[in-house]
Amino acid sequence: MPLLILAVTLLACLLPLRDAAAKLTLWRLDCGAIQVNDLDLFSDTFHFAGRQKRLANSCYLLRHDDVWMLWDAGLPESLLGAPLGGQPMSASLEKTIAEQLRAVGVAPEDIAILGASHNHFDHVGQASRFTKARLLMGQADFAALSTDPLPFAVDPRPLDAWMRGERPVETATGDRDVFGDGSVVMLAVPGHTPGSYALLVRLPRTGPVLLSGDAAIFDEQLAGGDVPSFNADRARSVASMQRLQAIAERLGARFVLQHDPDGIGLLPAFPACAK
Repeated sequence: MPLLILAVTLLACLLPLRDAAAKLTLWRLDCGAIQVNDLDLFSDTFHFAGRQKRLANSCYLLRHDDVWMLWDAGLPESLLGAPLGGQPMSASLEKTIAEQLRAVGVAPEDIAILGASHNHFDHVGQASRFTKARLLMGQADFAALSTDPLPFAVDPRPLDAWMRGERPVETATGDRDVFGDGSVVMLAVPGHTPGSYALLVRLPRTGPVLLSGDAAIFDEQLAGGDVPSFNADRARSVASMQRLQAIAERLGARFVLQHDPDGIGLLPAFPACAK
């Protein structure tokens, strides 16, 4: 019976919608977990002193007509099975993105677009697997991959092929309409990093979905306007959180905080999808 349910779920996700103008599907992928033993790192006003939290690390698969796009590439595969330990922050991965893609009949080489919300290691860790993908990233974050010393949490190695010019790169400086029809739009939200982005996905049945990147981390942090102490720019961080909150309210969007273990539940768990 579980296999039958899985087969029906996958079929429902992969069948095209009848409306020719609305062939857009979104899946939420499991791209790891992060144990934060010093949650006060996520507030520069000591809001979370003495607290801990287990964060999610989610990525997203989109199908726009016959084009496959991945939003963020999760933690590196070197963290498969890693223990979540006693450091201020530790990370672990249970399954790779490639494993999950296989469940919907997608190979890593089928991914045509790899959108990166920003350049931190937990969002680009498995990027090298997607050998045919055009990379979409904020211009400032792509440039930072080549700086010395590297900024906080930046590991350029998964993006080495794009940095060497072996794979196509498209950098962005403002909002970017990915497919030119308004259905998938990268929203500039600098602050966490200079070139951070969120993603607005206008699903025909589910309605608009707003994927936060790391402009906001978890619900309580967003509600309090708390800025992580390691963010690049405090004022821009606050402005970006306010922008996303206003967009979500005015569009009636599901505002999915990609690291919030409860917030990601606004979208169905893989292999179910949202259309």
